[in-house]
Amino acid sequence: MPKLSVMIPCYNEEENARPIYEAVTREITTSLPGYDYEILFIDNKSTDGTREILRAICAEDKHVKAIFNLKNFGQFNSPYYGLTQTDGDCVIPLCADFQDPVELIPVMVHKWEEGHKVITMVKRSSRESRLMYFLRGCYYKLIKRMSDVKQIEQFTGFGLYDRSFIEVLRTLKDPIPFIRGIVAEYAPDHLEIPYEQPRRRAGKTHNNFSTLYDAAMISFTTYTTGLLRFVTFFGAAVCGLTALGALACLIVRLVTGPFAVPGLASILLSVFFVGGLILGTLGFLGEYIVSINRRVIGRPLVIEEERINFED
Repeated sequence: MPKLSVMIPCYNEEENARPIYEAVTREITTSLPGYDYEILFIDNKSTDGTREILRAICAEDKHVKAIFNLKNFGQFNSPYYGLTQTDGDCVIPLCADFQDPVELIPVMVHKWEEGHKVITMVKRSSRESRLMYFLRGCYYKLIKRMSDVKQIEQFTGFGLYDRSFIEVLRTLKDPIPFIRGIVAEYAPDHLEIPYEQPRRRAGKTHNNFSTLYDAAMISFTTYTTGLLRFVTFFGAAVCGLTALGALACLIVRLVTGPFAVPGLASILLSVFFVGGLILGTLGFLGEYIVSINRRVIGRPLVIEEERINFED
């Protein structure tokens, strides 16, 4: 009997933990009766009652496993580590807030039965903020243009991964894994299925400017060099134009004698513009350096505090 693994990362999801467990269990037992299954919750150091709820569920149902992290290891490390700790023939990661529709589980499994090893669920519309959806779309298009790896637009990691791809994830030694880029790089023949993303069922989103900025910087520093090359060429062009301007001023000085140069305001604005560009470039270089430093140190993805319902 084939085994299906569903991995659900959690952080302060006490309002959603039991409902998502019940919905997933109901969907699998009803739509996929020929499958054995496991549901793995990985909790990223919740500060509400999520862990107590997960302990109760694990005590009730041996199909459910749980990993409790020692601390919050971020929005990328914990789900990635959870994927590598499953043992099903195929694995589906789900958000606990119901923004990844549970009813799509059998759709993906049937496509997997047809021979597709990796299935990516791509948002074609969303019931979230229109502004947020638009900004996300701009971000995906930008990184897609700048990256050497063909990125997947509006893909959040929701999908199905065959056991063979999970084994690939286990071999990677990236301490800051970006699953969206990894899927695009190592699963070029994936099947894309469009869907509409519903609103969050309950609770507040944990995404804020800081988390979204981290996601953007990890993707840029891992998969792009276009911005750095643009800055290099722009700097070379500015230097060339400056040299030509200096030569022109020298010629005018030799031909006409001393002269006063008007336009102090425009000169100051130019200086501030170039200065801001330099500072921005240094900041972006700093992001690359931080990314390199994290990878060189080689910290573990997560450190476990406790695991439940795992065999030795």
